Amino acid sequence: MIKELVHDPIFLGMRSEAATREDVQVARDLLETLVAHKDGCVGMAANMIGVRKRIIVFDNEGTYMTMFNPEILKQAGPYDAEEGCLSLLGGPRKCKRYQTIKVQWQNEQFQTRIKTFTGWPAQIIQHEVDHCNGVLI
Repeated sequence: MIKELVHDPIFLGMRSEAATREDVQVARDLLETLVAHKDGCVGMAANMIGVRKRIIVFDNEGTYMTMFNPEILKQAGPYDAEEGCLSLLGGPRKCKRYQTIKVQWQNEQFQTRIKTFTGWPAQIIQHEVDHCNGVLI
């Protein structure tokens, strides 16, 4: 189900809790909400729809991907970026990102996965993991 977006910076600034198997429907709602906003959004975290769980969804070069409990294990190649966010009012904001990241997460069956991402997908993941950590750009 497509959910309403949260714009409250106090709520968005709170750390999210670990996701469990009971949160699979939250991930589905999050993905439906992302698809509904695909013209202006490439990734979302669960707190953007009012659920403080560590779940992100994003466009991974044309294929939507869901991550439960994502953690960035390693990062390399820092650079300065400018990003916008559907949850935050105002224009793009400056932030630091990394060209390459190694991420550990769980899939929908809660199997642990580890993969290295580079470029645009890596930037999206970093933005959404920041949301999970209560970090706003």
